[in-house]
Amino acid sequence: MPVRVLENTTPSQVSGANSGRSSFQSCSLLGVGQAFSGTQNVSSAQKDEAWRVNVRIQGCDLEHGYLCGTMEALNVPMADTPVVTFWEGEIVDTKNYTFFTGKWEATPEDDIRHWTKFPSFSPLVGQVEVDGGKSLDLSNYPHIFMRWKEQYFVNVGTDCGLTIAGFYYVCFSCSDGSISGFYYDPNSRSWS
Repeated sequence: MPVRVLENTTPSQVSGANSGRSSFQSCSLLGVGQAFSGTQNVSSAQKDEAWRVNVRIQGCDLEHGYLCGTMEALNVPMADTPVVTFWEGEIVDTKNYTFFTGKWEATPEDDIRHWTKFPSFSPLVGQVEVDGGKSLDLSNYPHIFMRWKEQYFVNVGTDCGLTIAGFYYVCFSCSDGSISGFYYDPNSRSWS
């Protein structure tokens, strides 16, 4: 099973205000209508590939730690057309969601292993190991941590050769709007 990394994405310019920003007031680049494009690196024992991806935020409720959107993967070798998925996300705000996933077969050890891949997580790791980060105040932290879980394929069937069994650990920079992420698939233990 491949490792998928979403990285180096930047937002397109979308005008309009986003209300309800009480949890993350310093972040003006995360909201409905924002679009991001970048590369998803796919690695397995057999091959390494890079797919172009486009992500669009369709819904965002920062007060409840929720967002959703679509992800379009282009130049996927086994697909004749771009593959579009709908995903739902959890914003780690320590009010609604902590750094510990608690589902999708992810253990606290899996969570720590993946969050520590983000350099911006380093100052938080000690407290997260203690209580999942429940006691942290992330309201003015310069990064927003999220989990994105693809729910279904929008334009192809499940026989397209891809899986959405896992989910993404995502880090969003409030200063420049860049996104990086790591895919976790509980059915694959072939990577570190």
